[in-house]
Amino acid sequence: MEDKKTLVIATGNPNKLKEIQSLLRDFPISVKSKDEAGLKSLEIEETGTTFEENALLKAKGIQAHTGTMVLADDSGITVDALQGAPGVYSARYAGEEGNDQRNNEKLLDALEGLPKEKRGAAFVCVIVLLFPDGKVLKARGVTRGYVGFEKRGQGGFGYDPIFVLPQGKTMGELTGKEKNEISHRGKALRKIKELLKEEF
Repeated sequence: MEDKKTLVIATGNPNKLKEIQSLLRDFPISVKSKDEAGLKSLEIEETGTTFEENALLKAKGIQAHTGTMVLADDSGITVDALQGAPGVYSARYAGEEGNDQRNNEKLLDALEGLPKEKRGAAFVCVIVLLFPDGKVLKARGVTRGYVGFEKRGQGGFGYDPIFVLPQGKTMGELTGKEKNEISHRGKALRKIKELLKEEF
């Protein structure tokens, strides 16, 4: 069997890393986090105005140090009533990077008083896979639902506890396996996986 190729994932988020490793575990590549690649302190400024721009910025920033294949994603929640906000600013919506509690509270406050039918939202994920020769694979995954009225569920992270799926459960009430099957990141990763098959 061909030696595994190294793929560095441009994230320091352990939850996100676990999701990606789970979905790529059967692939003939050795998946490492940026921390495992010795880049724990590397911070890449996300100055893009779209998920695609930010994902590519992260991939190029990591690859400049590793020279390997790099997989990077940018994702967030887009809310219809807020004209697509928080969008690319989802992780720092309340001002502090990665503070899920405050982000959730701010979003619930922003939609206060709105009925269910006006709380439509989507989780969006764009993944790019950058090869050492500069070739880029891109995939986009979208999961529709609506912003609930309270937090439900202990699973997931980010906005998962307040994002209600069509079947009535929040993303935070799903098992990891259930989430991978329907999540925006799961959908984008499966598309990337299909594209990757043509490369090996």
